[in-house]
Amino acid sequence: MRAADHIVQSLKAHGIKRIYCVPGESYLTLLDALHDCGIEVIVCRHEGGAGFMACAEAKLTGEPAVFMVSRGPGATNASIAVHMADQDALPVILLVGQVSREERTRGVFQEVDYNAFFGSMAKGVYEINDGRKLHEILPRSFRLARQGVPGPVVISLPEDMLDDAVEEKDAVVFPLATVGVSPSDLDRIQDLIDNSERPVLVVGGALRSAAGKSAIRRFAEAQRIPVAVTWKNQELFDNASPLYAGHLGFGALPQHRKALQEADLIVAIGTRLGDVASLGYTFPQTPAPKQTLVHVYPDGKPIGHVFRTDLGLIADPVGVLSGLSQSARVVNAAREAWISKLNGVVKGTQVYTPVDAEDGIDFGVVVDALSRLAPKDAILVTDAGNISTWVHRHWKMTPENTLIGGIVGAMGIGVPGTVAAAIEQPNRTSICFVGDGGVLMTGQEIATAMAHGGAPKIVISNNGIYGTIRTHQEREFPGRVSGTMLKNPDFDDWAKSFGAASFHIARGDNDIDGTVEAFLAAPGPAVLHVKSSRVALSSNVQLKP
Repeated sequence: MRAADHIVQSLKAHGIKRIYCVPGESYLTLLDALHDCGIEVIVCRHEGGAGFMACAEAKLTGEPAVFMVSRGPGATNASIAVHMADQDALPVILLVGQVSREERTRGVFQEVDYNAFFGSMAKGVYEINDGRKLHEILPRSFRLARQGVPGPVVISLPEDMLDDAVEEKDAVVFPLATVGVSPSDLDRIQDLIDNSERPVLVVGGALRSAAGKSAIRRFAEAQRIPVAVTWKNQELFDNASPLYAGHLGFGALPQHRKALQEADLIVAIGTRLGDVASLGYTFPQTPAPKQTLVHVYPDGKPIGHVFRTDLGLIADPVGVLSGLSQSARVVNAAREAWISKLNGVVKGTQVYTPVDAEDGIDFGVVVDALSRLAPKDAILVTDAGNISTWVHRHWKMTPENTLIGGIVGAMGIGVPGTVAAAIEQPNRTSICFVGDGGVLMTGQEIATAMAHGGAPKIVISNNGIYGTIRTHQEREFPGRVSGTMLKNPDFDDWAKSFGAASFHIARGDNDIDGTVEAFLAAPGPAVLHVKSSRVALSSNVQLKP
C-alpha cells in the first residue's frame, strides 16, 4: 500500500473521525488517500483557523485531534495553534507537507526546517524520510501527544515519501503508561489537610474530563475544602457552590487576592501552577510560599521548579482526588468559618453594576442576558481580550459547561473554536465571545461552518479598539492613544454575507432578552453584533468619557 494509505489506516485505528485542513500540493497523495475513507475532511479558510479548530476539539473531547497544512507558509500560519496546544496541554497532531527528499537542505521554494521551527513548542517533531517508518512513528506520535502532560506533535511528510510502497499490515496503537500513587502519599496529604484550618484546593486543566470534575466535587465535599479554579478552567467546579473559591486569572480583584493569602495550605492538583494560576507568583508566593504547598501533576517538570514545594507528587490527579475523597470528612468551626468567609468574598466580586455610557452598551449587560437564557450545558468559547472578563464574572459556570479559551492569549481562537465545537457536539449550543479585533483575524471560518453544517453562535463586542492593549496603554500612558483604534465594517452585513443570521444590540435597546432569545434560537450560524462601549473597557476597568 502507499505510505499515504497507511497514514489514513493509522488515523482510523487511533479513533480520528475528522481532520481540519487547508489543502496544499505538498500532500496531494494524502488528500487522495482520504477520499471516501470515512474520515471527515473539514476544509478551512486559514491554517491558523484549522489549528484552532483542532485545539478546540481536543479540549472538548480530551482525545487527540488532527489538522493538516501545506509546507512553508502553511506551516508558519499553523504555528499559532501548535503554540496554543503546548501552553494549554492539548493532544494535537499536525501533519505538515514538506518538499521532496531530494530537495531537502537546498533552500528550495517553501522549504522550512520543521525541527528548528517547531522544536521549542512541540513535544515531538518527526520528519519521515522512509515510508516504512510510519508503522512506528505514527503510534509513537499519538502516544507522546497523550502521555503525561498532553501536547502537540508535528509530523513532517516529504511529498514524494507519501507514494512510498509500505507493507500492508494492521496499524499499531501504543497504550499509555500509568502513573501511580502510594497509600503513604495519600496519608501524608490527609495529615496536612487534617491539621489545616484554612486550606484551598487549586485545580487545573488536567482535570477537565467528566471523571476529573466529579473527583473534584467529591473530594471538596468530603474534605470540606474551598475550590479555586485556574485560568480558563472555570467550569471545573460549580460556581454557585458554597465551596467555590473563585477563578484565578487575569484581572483578579484585590479583595479576592487578599482573602486567598490567608490560606494556610494550598493543594494544587492538575495544574502546572504557572504565572496566571498563581496570580503572578503571589499565590503561592515565590520562592518560599507562606502556605504549606502540595503539588500533584502527571509530569515532574513544573513541581518544585519555581516554588518551594512541601510535598510534590508525579501522579494521576483524578486518582489522587478519588483516593482522598474516601477519607473521613473533617468538620471544625475554624474550617467552616474559613469556607464562609472566602465564598462571601467571591460572591461579592460577582456583583456588578453596569456602566451607563453614552458611546455604547456595557457588554456585561449582554453577557448577563446570555448567561440567564442559554442552555445550562452551553459550550463557551472566549477569544483573547477584555471580552472574556465579563464572561468570567457573570457566568456562574458548572461542570455541565465546557469552557474553551486560549490560555496562550492568542487572538483568533473564538470563531474557529466555536465552529469546531458546533461540529463535534451539534446537540449543544456553542457560543463564542469575540472582540472586533479577534473576529477579523479568523472570522472567515463562518464559511467553514456553513459548508459543514455547524451552527455556532458568535457574539461580537464592537467598540472600535484593541481593548486589552488600550487597557495597558491607559495605565502606562494615560490619554495618549496610539495604535489601538480600529475602523470596522458593518458586522450585520458582514454576517449576512456568509449566510448567517444577524442580530444587533446597541445602547437604548429595550428588549435585550428578546434579541438574545432570538439569537440563541436561530437554526444555523448566527451573529449577535453588540455596539459596545469603550468607556466600559472591561468588567472592572472604566475609561473617562
